[in-house]
Amino acid sequence: MDRAERKLSSGATGAELVAGVDMATAEVRVACADGDGRVVATGRAPLPRPHRPRPGWSEQDAGTWWPATVEALRQATAALGPGARGIMAVAVSATSGTVLAVDSGGRPIGPALLYDDQRAGKHAARATEAGSCRWDALGFRPGATSGLAKWGWLMAQDEIVARARGLWHAPDLLVARLTGGRPVADWSHALKSGYDSARGEWALEALDAAGVAPSLLPEVLPPGSAAGTVSVDSAKATGLPAGCQVRLGMTDGCAGQVAAGADRPGRFVTVVGTTLVVKGVTEDLVVDPSGAVYCHRHPDGWWLPGGASNTGGAAIEDASPGSDLADLDRRALAHGPAPCVAYPLGSTGERFPFVASDAKGFWLGRPADPVEAHRALLEGLAFVERLAYAHLDDLGARVVPPIRSAGRGGRSRAWAAIRAAVLGSPLMVAERADTAVGACILAAAGTIHPDLRSAGEAMVADGQEVGPDGATDGGDALEDSFARFVSALVNRGWVGERLAAAARSGPPLKGTDPAGGGLP
Repeated sequence: MDRAERKLSSGATGAELVAGVDMATAEVRVACADGDGRVVATGRAPLPRPHRPRPGWSEQDAGTWWPATVEALRQATAALGPGARGIMAVAVSATSGTVLAVDSGGRPIGPALLYDDQRAGKHAARATEAGSCRWDALGFRPGATSGLAKWGWLMAQDEIVARARGLWHAPDLLVARLTGGRPVADWSHALKSGYDSARGEWALEALDAAGVAPSLLPEVLPPGSAAGTVSVDSAKATGLPAGCQVRLGMTDGCAGQVAAGADRPGRFVTVVGTTLVVKGVTEDLVVDPSGAVYCHRHPDGWWLPGGASNTGGAAIEDASPGSDLADLDRRALAHGPAPCVAYPLGSTGERFPFVASDAKGFWLGRPADPVEAHRALLEGLAFVERLAYAHLDDLGARVVPPIRSAGRGGRSRAWAAIRAAVLGSPLMVAERADTAVGACILAAAGTIHPDLRSAGEAMVADGQEVGPDGATDGGDALEDSFARFVSALVNRGWVGERLAAAARSGPPLKGTDPAGGGLP
């Protein structure tokens, strides 16, 4: 029995706790944590599989969201028993770009359009053209999957526009159910819906072009803001204490970033999941003319630049179906640098660290056996990561090592050692950097702890440092392979000479982050 379990079993019902809700695509996950970040109870409930009736369409029955949230919260609060009375706040995070229309009673009208729905390309084009000056300044453009474009599509449907009294994001619905009142959106989820967090306003010219009435949109506040309190009815349903605060969350990616400790200027995290995601914090807005990097807004006014590559763990796993990946990892680490070079892109098109709709994976040379192939793929993933940090450095972002590492691939010791060798810096492997825990930290900001920074300092563990031990045998072989990799991207027209030169000059990491000291 660990410390947290002893604390609860001893009958200490006065412990201060927070709850975090992660409404993912497949399920709702809940975590309850104390002020030191220890997770003391969890819950989860399934959601229906997305419905994809046509190519590019992706829908889900939004009427299932609240019942699943109730079930997951009830599991967690039941596990806490009397200790559930100590829950001071709850925050909700969800996927970015999932939106819906609601009627006068806050009930969903038709299905929600999920984050990957691409039906609204025409509305995106209109919104992009109308707000071009604004988007240029922000370094972001609303694409077909943006909430703004999808709201425009919804409002072009006669059966929806006649009944619509609100256009909401996924967490707005849960916030309204928890409080029994009006929805309030956080500016993290609102970014892709046309909210200009630099000016603190909706992009009215873009909304008008997309056919979206501003009167239908929720109020927008910074993440971590108080949105109300849990109503008596919601308390009965969920087991949360009536009157506990409902705090605004962030998108799933941003909440995971907070949970990994990348929560102040200079700190960055690489999440190696299905895709490879790089996110961090800068004092100033980072504008990328290429569109590969875009910025969310930090609750304290800083900026959260990052991007997501289409490479990642899925491409590595798909290359070795049915294999024991843990064994392959160990053998690949012992193998040493591969003589061949791989770009592990499983499908056509790349979006970060460069934008190229025609990009395809490639090999330079052929591996001698499955172990060498696996090693080359892991190195290729690390090359993409290094190029990403070179691109961020070239844009003016200050990246202070160690890089945090999260995600199922990010926790592999072998992958981390190879990545550390390519990046030229140790990695800090986060213990538990999931969205629900990030939502707990946001719920604790302003309740258990004074603000988000103090909440992060108290609740995020440092993690384990992994260096390049065992991954660098072969002298300059990794640097030579990286140079070949970059040259291949240049020759294909996907990367320009400026970024290539910056990448070849060495790992773009500046100074150190001594246990959080020395950073703003």
